[in-house]
Amino acid sequence: MNLATAIVLAAGEGRRMGAARSKSYLEVAGRPLVLRALDGIFSSPRIAGVVLVVGVADLDRCEALLRADPALKDRPWVLQTGGATRQESARRGLERITGAADLVAIHDAARPFASPDLIARCIDAAAAHGAAVPGLPARDTIKIVSAERWIESTPERNRLWEIQTPQVFARALITAAHAQAAQDGIECTDDAMVVERFGKAVFVVDGETTNIKITVPEDVWFAEALLRRGGIV
Repeated sequence: MNLATAIVLAAGEGRRMGAARSKSYLEVAGRPLVLRALDGIFSSPRIAGVVLVVGVADLDRCEALLRADPALKDRPWVLQTGGATRQESARRGLERITGAADLVAIHDAARPFASPDLIARCIDAAAAHGAAVPGLPARDTIKIVSAERWIESTPERNRLWEIQTPQVFARALITAAHAQAAQDGIECTDDAMVVERFGKAVFVVDGETTNIKITVPEDVWFAEALLRRGGIV
């Protein structure tokens, strides 16, 4: 059975939530988002351990939260402080991994509902291909729009996918790709892009519609509705 070490990124400020604190600590149905994300990751028997990357200002508060949570008792987690960007936070998470882990799953704490089946599919695909991410075909028509708000082009929708996390990679590959991106001064929006820029192809597996990302207040309402309807455990 293929296993992976997970890096869970919870260092973002979440400005679009309009909250005074990091969105990772906002409650979703009475439980902080970061704990719900860890619930999802640890629900998978494929995860050998977790590096949780948090903001410097949140380190003590987050450690107290995790140590007080009964669900995390005896779970293999460590904390790491993040950087100024998502990319730097992922790179710092990679530096904290110990042991002989061959695969690394990088996941956004803002996605609390990744299922064990999804995690397993991503891990197995990465074991076979070196790099794998979950995604869903775009449902809406996508437009390329200028800074002045004029439509410039319309890409073919059948080739457009919405990419999710966890994104899983061979450890040696993602470590080298991040090191090269840092050396070249390249900033990427996700880890798959870091690997693409490194010249490695990334395989896409079927994502899940319930693997939502909490970005704006309406997403919290939707997440709580999923929990109430029993669509998420």
